[in-house]
Amino acid sequence: MDPPEQVDRACPGAGDSGAGNPCGCRTGPDGRKRPEWPARPADWCRSWGFPRKPRRHRPPERARRADMKIGIIGAGNIGGNLTRRLTALGHDVSVANSRGPHTLRELADETGATPVRAEEAARGAEIAVVTVPLKAVPDLPSGLFDEAAEGMVVIDTGNYYPRRRDGRIPGIEDEGLTESRWTERQIGHPVVKAFNGTYAQDLLDRHRPAGDPERMALPVAGDDEAAKRKVRDLIEQLGFDTVDAGGIDDSWRQQPGTPVYGLRGDADAVTHALAEASPERPEEFRG
Repeated sequence: MDPPEQVDRACPGAGDSGAGNPCGCRTGPDGRKRPEWPARPADWCRSWGFPRKPRRHRPPERARRADMKIGIIGAGNIGGNLTRRLTALGHDVSVANSRGPHTLRELADETGATPVRAEEAARGAEIAVVTVPLKAVPDLPSGLFDEAAEGMVVIDTGNYYPRRRDGRIPGIEDEGLTESRWTERQIGHPVVKAFNGTYAQDLLDRHRPAGDPERMALPVAGDDEAAKRKVRDLIEQLGFDTVDAGGIDDSWRQQPGTPVYGLRGDADAVTHALAEASPERPEEFRG
């Protein structure tokens, strides 16, 4: 309900009457005295033909505050939908891809995100999301996080698909590194692994409020507990529960081919799936 002072500013007759008239109108457009105010304040001006001051549209899930500056490096399915959801929550999002800011204008117009070059995406960011094909990780600009905010957290959403996309990566195949540990070495910064087994469309369609019986849970792995907590808080803002999946050396539990990969389950189901995982990489995910 609008307080009277807000309606006053929308009314052409404001200031023409004495105190006590919430609409500020002594008479209607035809000169007749107002007989009686309508029951709903929203109709004070409308009932006499005066247009009400338009309200600024705000997406229903937008937060009342802009929480963080977030950089998203990669604007594919996951990166694009994270851009959509995080801007809707009120975060200040910069987004980059390998083809340049001019190719992101449509996404920027849709969401209000700022399209930038990859080397600018993490500038001032409290969280950076690296969501590019694994084979492209070594080609990311050097010094990518040099201008990030102190304590910036990197989220790694990547997966290793040697046969379909990435080719054989010796560090993963021969040294036995988890995909995220390999990514850490390439970018020179610790990561928190999240969203790698999440369907991109679920980010738009399957978020639910806390306590909803249909609310999904996502596994989150990382070595730094504070960084992991920050990522888990962000995911919970997005409308999903989280399950601590251990450190980065344990993140094989959520890699492609594991029970939790692509699972649409609650926290109990995710916890069980993580426990059922095998460290042996399935044949279809070997190079």
